[in-house]
Amino acid sequence: MGTDTGADVIVVGAGPVGLLLAGGLRAAGVRAVVLERRTAPMDESRASTLNARTMEVLAELGALSRLGGLPREPRGHFGGLPLDLGAVGGTPYPGQWKIPQTVLEAKLGAWLAELGVPVRRGAAAEALEQDAAGVTVTASDGTAVRGSYVVGCDGVGSTVRALAGIAFPGRAAGRELLRADVRGVDVRDRRFERLPAGLAIAATRDGVTRLMTHAFGTPARDRGGPPDFAEFAATWKRVTGEDVSGGEPLWCDAFGDASRLAERYRAGRVLLAGDAAHEQMPVGGQALNLGLQDAAALVPRLAAAVAGVSGDALLDAYAAGRHAVGARVQRDVEAQTLLLLGGPEVTPVRTVLAELLERPPVREFLAAGVSGVAEGVR
Repeated sequence: MGTDTGADVIVVGAGPVGLLLAGGLRAAGVRAVVLERRTAPMDESRASTLNARTMEVLAELGALSRLGGLPREPRGHFGGLPLDLGAVGGTPYPGQWKIPQTVLEAKLGAWLAELGVPVRRGAAAEALEQDAAGVTVTASDGTAVRGSYVVGCDGVGSTVRALAGIAFPGRAAGRELLRADVRGVDVRDRRFERLPAGLAIAATRDGVTRLMTHAFGTPARDRGGPPDFAEFAATWKRVTGEDVSGGEPLWCDAFGDASRLAERYRAGRVLLAGDAAHEQMPVGGQALNLGLQDAAALVPRLAAAVAGVSGDALLDAYAAGRHAVGARVQRDVEAQTLLLLGGPEVTPVRTVLAELLERPPVREFLAAGVSGVAEGVR
């Protein structure tokens, strides 16, 4: 089978980050192709929150109008402590904007179809070779694709990152949250309710209740797959005293507080974006938003490189700039994780921070960071 040379940029991964990157590139006149190992889109909505900066970049790339009217939620949080995001200045999109990840991917996928960007499913990247003129990716379906650049948007376990020899240092998870979408349970809504035995979160929408819980002092488990619902229900009961075992689970998962950052975001003609470049607990949708903002930052730089306007300088600026932003967001997420999942030992810190949040400069500083519009993050 021959080599496909019809793309300037090969995007590996058809999650929200890869789709936004490919669509933005095509809108800028760059030929892109997306390779995705899965044969069908995911049917699990892990994330559902877009922050102010993400709304800005979606508008800049021409993708926001494709999402339709999104419900706005002014209430945010920092480590579970209430934070008014609706008062954030300097942005036309203050607050948080709600869209299930499955819907976001479907809308972006439809945008790519209109733009004529091919998405090849069931084609996992298996080999990568780069030279002075370009890069060739061999996929699991036996085809090879050659372009000027390849971008790994293929998640925490990124094959592209591994093939490029980019290290992914950091620390493994010490704590974890269990999460389940359940139908048929009568549970009151909770926003980060800390109980003596642990943390409980609950929100019902369209007849489905998303439940999240953590039992204080429980370490993260080395899992070969998602937890079963029986484990989730037992933990929920231990924390809240409520029995949800009779509900219908739509899906369950567990996510830990591992924190890793790629040593570099670029290795020659290979670049990283999204979870392939950084891993952190997805508090407040920070993982999704950080990745979408990576993609938006990369679009004009890659377009210029492909056009021959500028190569290494702009791509190096992307790699350095987004690495710095990733490190800062990870620092903030780690602080929030300690406030959320820490036991009684963090209560004095939470009390002091709650008092500090009564001061406008502190509120504004943290709200700008969570919204992605703080100095050094935007």
